[in-house]
Amino acid sequence: MRYLLILLLLCCSVYGGTIDPSIPDQKYLDFGSKFYCVAKLCGTYQDNTKFCASAVIIENNFVLTAAHVVQNYKDCYVILNNKKYKLDNIIIHKDFDGNFRDPDIDVAFYKKGFNLEHYPPIYTEDDEQGALASIAGWGMTGNFHRGVYISDNKLRAGSNIIDYIDVNMLICSPSRPNDKNHTVLEYMICSGDSGGGLFIDGKLAGINSCVMAIDKVPMSKYEEESGHTRVSKFIGWINESKKKMDPSFTDK
Repeated sequence: MRYLLILLLLCCSVYGGTIDPSIPDQKYLDFGSKFYCVAKLCGTYQDNTKFCASAVIIENNFVLTAAHVVQNYKDCYVILNNKKYKLDNIIIHKDFDGNFRDPDIDVAFYKKGFNLEHYPPIYTEDDEQGALASIAGWGMTGNFHRGVYISDNKLRAGSNIIDYIDVNMLICSPSRPNDKNHTVLEYMICSGDSGGGLFIDGKLAGINSCVMAIDKVPMSKYEEESGHTRVSKFIGWINESKKKMDPSFTDK
């Protein structure tokens, strides 16, 4: 089957995810407030187009986001608690060329440090398929029936089961209430959630990347799928990138 894919980036405005229409939106907002390491990421491209997406702060000086978000950037900021932190450097994975299954991931460096109380560890196992995941981002929202249609600049989070693994991607899809994989806060990423995180047992296992649909425009609805870059495959590259940007970094 042929898939249409949308990379989850918002240009020219600041816009997390479609939700189960039977569950109050406030529950997704309340859950989102627990993911303080998931921040907004905004900036400007070389052609002066503005963009906004999401990012995950993984250490005091380091951030992970999606490579397609920051390609050809001129300047880039993490926005945390309404404060802007200008990133000092970004390394995009050399094999990312904008295609599905490419490593849609980059590492960013902020020299002064974010000084959060806690940072999420990286998921290192290769057993993601079938796992219960929590997903968070600052993107648009809507519901699984209608699709994405609201932009309100709020952090949401929910849950999903990882259906399968496709090379570099963890794949999820929204389940209906009577499906065996339906979760308590069933959730799917939308535009603007790129670079946000997918977590297993509190550990960062995926970076939000894309939504796929069969022969139609992706709207983050039922029958569609989301792709999340599989972080466990890139631990070595992440650490190498950290060392290039910060010589004092040591791989613990």
